[in-house]
Amino acid sequence: MFRIKRIYDTAEQQDGYRILVDRLWPRGLSKRQANIDLWLTEVAPSDDLRKRYAHDTNKWPEFQNRYTQELKSKSESIDHISKLEEKHGTVTLLFAAKDTTHNNAMILRDFLHK
Repeated sequence: MFRIKRIYDTAEQQDGYRILVDRLWPRGLSKRQANIDLWLTEVAPSDDLRKRYAHDTNKWPEFQNRYTQELKSKSESIDHISKLEEKHGTVTLLFAAKDTTHNNAMILRDFLHK
């Protein structure tokens, strides 16, 4: 099972294996506070895509399409996440964005379900 959660939310036992899927480290959070098992920058949106989108919800459909295309070229990292899910049962994809409905972790989770 894949879950998504803000990195700033409290870590819980049911999170399972916790993976930060952002390219940049979250502001104001120490590594100890983050309580992550893995930081997988390889599956984060490219810098160009991240800067283009800039959390503008009007650009959300374009961001979804472009990020999905990027994920298709990252099969090694996608396979790695899938194997972690097989091993741990639950994998929580962590993101730092304030918007809990328009973020890369949500797209990645949906991509992994396919």
